[in-house]
Amino acid sequence: MRLGVLDVGSNTIHLLVVDAHPGARPLPAHSHKVELRLAELLDEYGAVTPEGVERLVSVIGGAVQAAEDKGCEDVLPFATSAVREATNADEVLARVKAETGVDLPVLSGDDEARLTFLAARRWFGWSAGKLLLLDIGGGSLEIAYGIDEDPDAAVSLPLGAGRLTAGWLPGDPADPADVRALRRHVRAQIARTVGEFSRFGQPDRVVATSKTFKQLARIAGAARSAEGLYIQRDLTRKSLEEWVPRLAAMTTAQRSALPGVSEGRSNQLLAGALVAEGAMDLLGVDSLEICPWALREGVILRRLDHLGTSGPVEP
Repeated sequence: MRLGVLDVGSNTIHLLVVDAHPGARPLPAHSHKVELRLAELLDEYGAVTPEGVERLVSVIGGAVQAAEDKGCEDVLPFATSAVREATNADEVLARVKAETGVDLPVLSGDDEARLTFLAARRWFGWSAGKLLLLDIGGGSLEIAYGIDEDPDAAVSLPLGAGRLTAGWLPGDPADPADVRALRRHVRAQIARTVGEFSRFGQPDRVVATSKTFKQLARIAGAARSAEGLYIQRDLTRKSLEEWVPRLAAMTTAQRSALPGVSEGRSNQLLAGALVAEGAMDLLGVDSLEICPWALREGVILRRLDHLGTSGPVEP
């Protein structure tokens, strides 16, 4: 069957169309992506602005049409932290439903972490042993740890790259005092959760998902995305510690000229690097491996699991 997963994230609204059936890996067939930066379209009270709501409704409507054009039998929509934490979330969801027909479920932070962990576990397999997963989105940081498909521990922290950039780093280039203040804030937030993971002992493998980690690995020398999914891409804490001060000294335009860094994400890269560095340091991670699968794949895999246990799918 052909499925679409519609990810209304804090940075991007992304429709991923896959050909899939229970017991097989989902094969990407089409990608429809629009950078909305919803996490930056909030007013001083934490509500999505009228402009933001209009743009959100328009982009979701376009994604629904794209899914129809590509022959999707079903679309699995979900929203993450930007909608989840908006003070007018109910109003936003009602507008989306009324104008696009999409009933948009909102994932909790725990759901995000657990579904992303499922995707990583399926990608690396049982031989990876105990997995520690890190994921930096536009609105939140997810950390999960476990040996099975459902993690033993999972947390979501309000440390997304878009959120932190909008709230802490107004300058271009960033003011050194703002960078120091954000660094302290990030590390204090992460430090509160370290005990939830350290009690399980050292992981056998540390992996990371998200555009932020992929871009950080790329500027640190990892292979280009054009070289394929199956090339191992690593990010070391040492290289990250070398890059953070360099990124802090750059303007947004200078960061966008770095290999693998998109113009739309270049303003968020410094905040994302501070989160990545803080998480790796406080969790005792010297090196991690980039996982190509993340939350969207986790949502698809969970749906396929349910189909596989409910008997044959009616035509």
